[in-house]
Amino acid sequence: MIYVLLPAYNEESSLEPLVSSIATALDHIDEPYRVVIVDDGSTDETEQVARRLAESFPVEVVPHGVNRGLGAAMLTGFTYLCGTAREDDLVVAMDADNTHDPKLIRSMKKAIDDGADVVIASRYAPGGEEVGLNLIRKFLSRGASFLVHAFFPVPGARDFSCGYRMYRISVLQAAFERYGENFITESSFVCMAEILVKLAALPSTIAEVGLVLRYDLKLGTSKMKYFKTILRYFRFLLREKIYGLGQSSA
Repeated sequence: MIYVLLPAYNEESSLEPLVSSIATALDHIDEPYRVVIVDDGSTDETEQVARRLAESFPVEVVPHGVNRGLGAAMLTGFTYLCGTAREDDLVVAMDADNTHDPKLIRSMKKAIDDGADVVIASRYAPGGEEVGLNLIRKFLSRGASFLVHAFFPVPGARDFSCGYRMYRISVLQAAFERYGENFITESSFVCMAEILVKLAALPSTIAEVGLVLRYDLKLGTSKMKYFKTILRYFRFLLREKIYGLGQSSA
């Protein structure tokens, strides 16, 4: 089974075309699938749209009730799936804003079949590209990946901030066994670097496939706060370096 995890906050316009694209892509893979949408306290019609989609597609909706941030939505989704999925199942996490092409899932699954535990859809791997991303976001993304790699080198990884990844459910279960509630502590976009660094320390095998990020397809404005995100990267890296991965600073 392939589970597609979509953490969503105010994505009422993007969900329907994205879920339709996911269905088209996965219908060409000889394996059953389910889409799990974690609604992170949206103030628009995201949850209602998701529940309507469940009438036509294999969609499950997991509501947060209140907005708790991307990291909390990922933690909720991973916790739910680790209690639901089988050890040999796969989880694909994607942004819910329709900037990630589901057609890439086939290539990601091939990398898993070839022995990877985690596959990153990477803008910096051969064939990768960013379309429609402003210079500030490009600089922040590349700078974040450089910074994280300098503190915690991860063999096989170039792109530390992209949320489009495929995971073996077994490696997520191993992460919860090792880190417990400290598996994901960052609430912001920094959680993507945190997840990757902690999975690499298990250890696990990381691979990448090239991603063409279509930010020009995004509907609505970005939810990223640039200055706060930069500060959170530094805070995360210093905390984990000083206290050790998965250890609380309290």
